[in-house]
Amino acid sequence: MQLGIVGLPNVGKSTLFNAITKAGAEAANYPFCTIDPNVGVVQVPDPRLDRLVEMVNPKSIVPTITEFVDIAGLVKGASKGEGLGNKFLSHIREVDAIVHVVRCFHDNNVTHVEGDVGPARDIETINTELILADMETMEKRIDRTRKMLKTQDKKFQVELQLLERIQKVLDDGKPVRSMEFESEEMAIIKEGNFLTAKPVLYAANVGEEDLPEAKGNALVEEVRKIAALEGSEVVVVCAKIEAEIAELEDEEKADFLADLGLEESGLDKLIRAGYKLLGLLTFFTAGVQEVRAWTIRKGTKAPQAAGKIHTDIERGFIRAEVVSYNDLMDSGSQLAAKEKGLVRLEGKEYVMQDGDVVYFRFNV
Repeated sequence: MQLGIVGLPNVGKSTLFNAITKAGAEAANYPFCTIDPNVGVVQVPDPRLDRLVEMVNPKSIVPTITEFVDIAGLVKGASKGEGLGNKFLSHIREVDAIVHVVRCFHDNNVTHVEGDVGPARDIETINTELILADMETMEKRIDRTRKMLKTQDKKFQVELQLLERIQKVLDDGKPVRSMEFESEEMAIIKEGNFLTAKPVLYAANVGEEDLPEAKGNALVEEVRKIAALEGSEVVVVCAKIEAEIAELEDEEKADFLADLGLEESGLDKLIRAGYKLLGLLTFFTAGVQEVRAWTIRKGTKAPQAAGKIHTDIERGFIRAEVVSYNDLMDSGSQLAAKEKGLVRLEGKEYVMQDGDVVYFRFNV
C-alpha cells in the first residue's frame, strides 16, 4: 500500500511524515521545503503477527509494509506550473490513495500560505488543482479516442462515451471518484490514471489540546462535513505529538498514549483507515523458517493470494490449508487446531479472509 501525503505548504505534512516514518525529511516553516518526494517504508503494526511469532518461534519475521510518499505542498495554479507545479502532480499519479493533510490548528508561529487557517478553502484549492490536471489529461485522451474511431472498433465508441461523461463531471468541479462505474468501465478508468479517481483519506492535523477526537474543534467539523459528502474518511492526528511518540520505546509509547487518552497512534489510525479505504486485508504464513504477513485486496481467491508469495505457487496451486487466526489462537497450536478439525482444505474458488493463516500446497 502506497499512500501519498499531500496538502498546502505548512499544514504539517513533512512533520507528520517524519514522525510516522522516521525518515528524516526536511520540515521547516517556509513553503516548498519538500522538493523531491520523500518515501518512507513503515511496518504495518499488527498484534496478530506478534502472537503468531510467540506461538511458532520462527527463524525470521516479515511484517507487511506501507509506503508513505511525502509530496511537496501544492498551491493555486499548480496544474499550470505555479509553485512546483506539474512535477509533483505526476508523483501523485503513482500512489494507491491520497492522504490529504488539512491544518486544523491555530499557531501564530507557523505561517499559512493563505494568511489564515481555513480547512474548506484549503481542501477546495487542492481539489481544484487535481481536477484541472485531470481535465487536461481528459482532453488529450478524448482527442486520441476520437482518432481511433476511424478503425471502426466499437470499443472506442464505448470509451468515448465514458470519457465524455467523466469530462462533464470534471467541468462541474467534481472529482472522478464521485462517480459510479460498471466493472467493465474500471479498466478504462485505471488506464486513464486520473488523479481525482484516487480514494482520499483526510488527516485533520490538530493541536495537542484537541486530542483524542477533536469533537469541539470547528475546523475539524468542516473537514468531516466535506468528507461525508465525498464518502471519504477523516483521521484526527496531531503531527507534533506523533513526532514525540516516534522518539519513544514501545513500552513508553503505550504509557504516553494512555496519558493522552489515546488507544492507538496516528500511524496506526492512518494505516487502518488506508486498508479500509482500499479494501485490503492481511493473511499470514507461519512456519519455523518464517512467520510473515501478506497484504491482498478483499475478494482475492486462494491461487492469486499464493501468487503473492511466488508465481510458481499460483501456477501449480493444488489446495490451501487454512485456519482462522482466532481458531488458531484458541487452540494454542497448529497441531491442536488440526486435531480439532479447524484446519480446512480449500480449493481454487476459496475467497481469502482477513486473518487467515495459510499453507499452500502446489506442484510445478
